[in-house]
Amino acid sequence: MLVIGIGFFYLRPIIPFLQSQRAEASVVNKIKAIETLQSSNEFAKNLAAAALKRTEQEVEYDPGYYDIAYPGGDLPEGKGVSTDLIVRSYRALGVDLQQLVHEDMSAHFRLYPQLWERKGPDRNIDHRRVPNLQRYFSRFGKVLNKSHSLDDYEIGDVVTWSLPYGAAEQAGSHIGIVVPGPGARSGEKWVVHNIGSGPEWEDKLFDYEIEGHFRFGPIRGSMTAAAETKAEPTLSN
Repeated sequence: MLVIGIGFFYLRPIIPFLQSQRAEASVVNKIKAIETLQSSNEFAKNLAAAALKRTEQEVEYDPGYYDIAYPGGDLPEGKGVSTDLIVRSYRALGVDLQQLVHEDMSAHFRLYPQLWERKGPDRNIDHRRVPNLQRYFSRFGKVLNKSHSLDDYEIGDVVTWSLPYGAAEQAGSHIGIVVPGPGARSGEKWVVHNIGSGPEWEDKLFDYEIEGHFRFGPIRGSMTAAAETKAEPTLSN
């Protein structure tokens, strides 16, 4: 009984903090955040709203290979990884990263990371790989500072991280979307990401080593045509 009493004494200050954290990311605060973001005419805020709506779905983390439709192909709704959250969020706004990445890789395959011993593009999986999305965003979006200053990040930005585990480079890569914090913390920069437990709304922007920081959208004109006129970047793995 004494041990239990001591444990409760030391844990008691932590319990309200944990309860507060859960309450902040509540359904009510999520609905308010989504409504506020959707009321904006800015693509980036609409993207953040789409990402937050993804947290309403239960998703089993599944990095498996699937034969999917094209364009507009997707895994079963209840399956996915971090990249699928990005693809689904953009697709909710009419931007099909599956098609865009496949078209650019078909025209410029050697400009993309050569990490999977493939001889050509694969429309089933290429858009589901973080290094490929990084390369695409670097070619057609804005490449931004990888700082630890919140002022450098805006709602709707895409961030990639290098995780402290993974046997291969791509296995340790992760991706998410910057969104506002909940409730009274709406001025903060949180992220929506799927690191294994499904899409989550969390205060984890700086919890991992930032690998890339991008701003992408809206789409105007042909991305394939744009690739023809854009200077080819140096490929680095």
